[in-house]
Amino acid sequence: MDAAPISLIQDAGWLSAQIALASRRYRTRDEAVLGVLWWYSASLVLLGPVVESSADPASVTLMVEPDGRVLSATASALCRDPGPRLREVIAASVDSLAGSTGASERALWAITTDSLANRVLWASGRPADAVALARAVGPELPVPRFVEVGGRTVVRRASCCLVYQTPGADKCVSCPRQTPAERDRRLGMI
Repeated sequence: MDAAPISLIQDAGWLSAQIALASRRYRTRDEAVLGVLWWYSASLVLLGPVVESSADPASVTLMVEPDGRVLSATASALCRDPGPRLREVIAASVDSLAGSTGASERALWAITTDSLANRVLWASGRPADAVALARAVGPELPVPRFVEVGGRTVVRRASCCLVYQTPGADKCVSCPRQTPAERDRRLGMI
């Protein structure tokens, strides 16, 4: 496993290598799709230490498997108010990823919202905690949304991971690119 400081996302060579590894995993060469898929995973991991321990987002190190999967993260410093620092890290990461892959910046910010909301719920936080942190990041980050499913609060996704655009994959159960009725049926809401 390799340790990758979060700033490496801004390194075009390193990021290109990560996208190439994702291409093998997902069996597609569509770089915009690969950028979205890679960020879907990386942002979820990046936000773990920030949400769980008020880590300084700029001090996060991603732990990257040899096949390119980002499975965990550590941080070396804490931050009293992570919102503005998180905005800087996400903005730089989104800018680099969009520039390298052609992925939509708007889609990448939406993915970040869903990652943030999920990390807050996983850390036993409340939806209001996710909304407050999102607002502290700034207006580029859409406000997280939530819904009750079977008595449990889950994220009402703003983003699509685009996995269905890879060979042999379907849309996720909670994919926002399906009709609301289909999504509700698949989530067991009706």
